[in-house]
Amino acid sequence: MASSNPPTRNTTPNSIASRTLTAEAAAAAAQAAVAHARTLGIRVNVALTDAAGVLAAFLRMPGAFLHSVDIAIDKAYTAAGFGFPTGQWAQILAGDEMLKIGLPLRPRLVVIAGGLPVVEDGVVIGGIGVSGGSAEQDEECARAGLRAIGLDQA
Repeated sequence: MASSNPPTRNTTPNSIASRTLTAEAAAAAAQAAVAHARTLGIRVNVALTDAAGVLAAFLRMPGAFLHSVDIAIDKAYTAAGFGFPTGQWAQILAGDEMLKIGLPLRPRLVVIAGGLPVVEDGVVIGGIGVSGGSAEQDEECARAGLRAIGLDQA
């Protein structure tokens, strides 16, 4: 005999709304980072990812180091994925020897400065990564990119 009770309905949502960096903002930030690199006299690669770490924009200055292409992309990926600047990894890793040894071996994880999360209203909507100068110059260029779109958190 079939039950006369109706099935219970799941009232818990099965999805969440998410926000991500727009193509226009990614392009504007990349252009601003390159413009700042020019003022410093360096050649860089600049990458922006969406909130999931997927490449959204990329610019390579002529003469920028070839290996910096992947480093810039991975800095943006790391910053978007963890939600903090890649330059903070040194202090995070300093207190844990096993983490210091093991975590940097993870593919695509970059633990040097130049990657920043793109944060809007407290929500990580992407990442920006710059590579080609010193770690400090790379981060300075990344901040210039964020300033151009009104999202510098410094």
